[in-house]
Amino acid sequence: MQAFVHYTPTEIVFGRGAEDRAAEFVKKHGGSRVMLVYGGGSVVKSGLLGKIEALLDKEGIARMSFGGVKPNPLLSRAIEGVARAREFGADMILGVGGGSAIDTAKAIAHGAADPGVDIWKLWKRECELTKSLPIGVVLTISAAGSETSNSAVITNEKTGEKRGLSIDFNRPRFALMNPELTFTLPPYQIACGIVDIMMHTLDRYFTKTEGNQLTDEVAEALLRVTIENGTKALKNPTDYDAMSELMWCGSVSHDGMTGLGAATDFSVHQLGHELSAMFDIAHGASLSMMWGSWAETVYKEKPERFARYAQKVWGEAETENIDLAARKGIEKTVAYFKSLNMPTCFAETQMGVQSDAILSELALCCSFHQKRLVGQFKPLDYDDLWRIYARANQ
Repeated sequence: MQAFVHYTPTEIVFGRGAEDRAAEFVKKHGGSRVMLVYGGGSVVKSGLLGKIEALLDKEGIARMSFGGVKPNPLLSRAIEGVARAREFGADMILGVGGGSAIDTAKAIAHGAADPGVDIWKLWKRECELTKSLPIGVVLTISAAGSETSNSAVITNEKTGEKRGLSIDFNRPRFALMNPELTFTLPPYQIACGIVDIMMHTLDRYFTKTEGNQLTDEVAEALLRVTIENGTKALKNPTDYDAMSELMWCGSVSHDGMTGLGAATDFSVHQLGHELSAMFDIAHGASLSMMWGSWAETVYKEKPERFARYAQKVWGEAETENIDLAARKGIEKTVAYFKSLNMPTCFAETQMGVQSDAILSELALCCSFHQKRLVGQFKPLDYDDLWRIYARANQ
């Protein structure tokens, strides 16, 4: 196990009625003028936004609401949010929704705290952040894990770039998590969330670092629980137990716990980001499309790792044929994604099969125009990335 620093300061309130404590936790964490950031309107239709606004009003907390966040959150919307937050004099940003609303809230918090910062330069790692506003969360989607993570992803629609930023300023101060708020999600959104939860764990699990017994066991258990309850949730989205397990798995999958002491990979996320940036593919769908192609391309780097995954997560019997066991794990994962009605190749989405020129552009963008290698399990250059995209292009 490698040395590590584990920092998870987010205060979690989990269970029925958690959102009822919004005003209490805003005040506890120093908020007196709060910007509420949300997405396309589902929190308005459900009455959740109005409920939170009323709770804040009752406690005399000034508030403003800022909606219109897209599923692949846009830089332009975050920049507009920064300007609105500064005009309002916000001292806390409260994300109400899923990962897109939360990531946008994080970007707004950074920009509002420092009038001189260009938030895109933060995501491009061309400058450093020295201060931010406190961030709170009312979670409505089990998926991104942004409520407990130090990461946030933003898409610059002008340049076609989608970038992630991992810094401790991205850590929310608190997260209010009521699984009942996920009961009205459509099946596709639930399925995208299941894939995202799994991938946050798989992108950490596939490592060449040895000696991580507890970390490995935690990751394997989380994957088993997600797979089991993902199936239950799609059959009955109002199954409180299944939806609560998914919600907690989503948070744990991205707070760092499932990768402690190991070199993490995140190649599949990088591959998927380029699909989302170019084609506006849902994040979970971009991951399910790319994982099997990535796994088939890299598994021979350490087939025993994939064999362990097949045995510990999918219940495959131990065998001396390591290669066969490894491939079984890959096949089972792809089959599970299919059982969720999630795409596993380009042809199963609206983007369809692409030309070699588009594959080249995807590989170029993912490799930052051949200026970086992607991942740790097998560092991927432009040619590797092209082959993975080509394998998925069917």
